[in-house]
Order: sequence, then structure tokens, then C-alpha cells
Amino acid sequence: MEYSPPPLFKQGPSALARLIFFVVLAVALLVSDARFQTLEIVRGVLGAGLYPLQRAALVPRDIFMGAADLAVTSATLRSENEKLHTKDLQLSQQANTAAELAAENAHLRALLQLSQRSTTESLPAEIQYDTRDPFTQKVVIGRGAQQGIQNGSPVVNEDGVIGQVTRVFPLQAEVTLLTDKDQAVPVQIVRTGLRSVIYGTPKGDTLDLRFVPISADVQTGDELVTSGLDGVYPPGLPVARVVRVDKQADTAFARVICLPIAPVRGARELLVLHYVNNVPPRPADEPDAATTAKDAKKKGSKPADSKTAAADKSAAKPGEKAPGEKPAPAKPTEKTPAKPAAAEKKAAAAEKKPAAQKNPKPQATPGANP
Repeated sequence: MEYSPPPLFKQGPSALARLIFFVVLAVALLVSDARFQTLEIVRGVLGAGLYPLQRAALVPRDIFMGAADLAVTSATLRSENEKLHTKDLQLSQQANTAAELAAENAHLRALLQLSQRSTTESLPAEIQYDTRDPFTQKVVIGRGAQQGIQNGSPVVNEDGVIGQVTRVFPLQAEVTLLTDKDQAVPVQIVRTGLRSVIYGTPKGDTLDLRFVPISADVQTGDELVTSGLDGVYPPGLPVARVVRVDKQADTAFARVICLPIAPVRGARELLVLHYVNNVPPRPADEPDAATTAKDAKKKGSKPADSKTAAADKSAAKPGEKAPGEKPAPAKPTEKTPAKPAAAEKKAAAAEKKPAAQKNPKPQATPGANP
């Protein structure tokens, strides 16, 4: 008897044979697709056909994520709205105070007949890209000479000083940031009014307040603003805040570490100030009277006199006496022997006598006989 299954229940090739077949087919498809891109069209057709199914499967996830984003966004907007409302009130109060102070300042200046110190114009700009040098703190803005940008103009934002324009191109300008190692800004401490100069550091993350004596009153948390004495930065712009003060006995100056108030590296929109200082220029230094007297004494010394005499002798013409030189005695020559001094005197006296004395004639007196 034959116990083989009927044709309806025959299973075909064995499982191992089918596994080998499909493995070979998959490898062939992978190689052909990787080398010749043969399945690109099939992939596109399948992706377009399955996209509605994918979107339908992702609907629950999108609904959940949308609800979560809506809740977070609404909470964030509420908090930001409250912060902006509070800041608006503070700014309005500061604006009212500034308006009162400006009016009082104008009245006092008019009373004292003082002119305005400065006029400041601003021009908005946007940072385009950083410079290629990784060892400098510089950025390039999208404003140049054609828009009125000038070399040396200060650059600020709503928080404080950002840097200074150092190179100007027709349509762009290069700004050296406040934290650059070659950047220096004259500042003063708001609390005490102490003036000094703040510099950038090689790392570009902090600022160094230099030339501060050890005995100076500098504390952590002091705010630094521009002093305006250099004629480049307007006075009163926020610059930095003191974070550490190191005083050592073996040095004459204290080491003061500061952090910039404005986000130097995080700022995107900037303001370029055109600061015009109406203060007259610094007068020229006049020489001191004691210094002038010393210079005159040095010039009137013996070596100088000998040099002057030598120059006068060399400048004198042949046959002329130099100033201050004694006349040299005349030397007798072979052709004209020298005359005695007595003979010379007699000849000079004879030349001075009038002709009547040289040839006297008798004159007749009245009443005399011939």
C-alpha cells in the first residue's frame, strides 16, 4: 500500500530548499540594487502606495504629540507674556524717569550755558558669519560703507556693548567683539566712579580689568559702564560685571576678572552707533620752564661753544674774520718790508693835516710895511 499524501496536501519543495532559494534571491536583489539601482522605481511605487497607510497608522501619535505641544506652548506663552508685561512696566517707569532726567539735564545745561556733549545715531545690522581665524573674536555684519558704517564705530545691542567696527567694506563690515584679546574699552565702576580700562583675554570668555590699585574699592558684583573719555564709546553703556577680585601683596595692581553683560557670542541683531563727540580736542602740551632752562644750559656748554666756533670758522669767507676771532698780525713779505710803527704814525698824521698846513703862505697884516 502507498501511504503518500494525496495531491491536495502535497507540500512541495522542502523547507531547506525554499530557504536557500529565498536567501539567494535576496542577496541577488541587494547586489543588483546596490550596484545598478534596479529597484529604485519599485521602491518609489511601493512608498507612494503605502504612504496613506503610514499616515493612518501615525494619526494617534500625531494627536498625542499635538496635544502635548499645545499644552506646553500655551504654558510657555503665558509665562513669557507675564515676563514681557513685567518688563514693559519696568521699561515704562525707566522711560518716564529718563524723560524727566533728560528735561532736567537740558534745563541745567541751558542754565549753565553748556553745550551738548554728544549726539548718537544708530543703524541696525545683522551678523552674517564669523571670520575664518579661530584665534580671534570677530564677526561680519551685513552693513558697509554704502550704508554709512564708519571705522571705529561702537556696536551694541539691548543689553550692552558687543564690540567695535574695525574694518569697513562697501557692503559689509568686520566687528571685533568685546572679548577679543586686542580689544580695550575705557570703563568706570558705577558704584564708586573709579575709571580704568578693560581688556579681552586670549580664551575669549572673560574680561580683565587692568590698572586697578590694590587699595581701590572694587567688589564682586560691581557693574562697569563706558566712561566716554576716549571719544569712541558714548558714556553710560553697560559693559561687564565683576565676578572675582584677587589682591596680592607682591603686586601693585589687583587682578579683577569680569564677565560681559551682553551676550557677545549669542547676539544676532546689533546696533551700530555713529557717535559724534562735541568735546574740543586735547590741547598740545607746552614745554616746562625748568626743562627749557636745562636745555638752554646744555646748549650753552663748552663743547657746544667749540662746535659753534668751528662752524663759524668754516663758514667765514677767505679774507674775513670769523665772529669772536682775534685779528692775526700781518707778516712781512719779501717784496714789501714792514715799516716801523713810528713812521706809520707820522704818515697818518701827515695825511690828516689840511692842505693849508702842509704849504703855509705869509699873510699881510694891515698897517705893515711891504
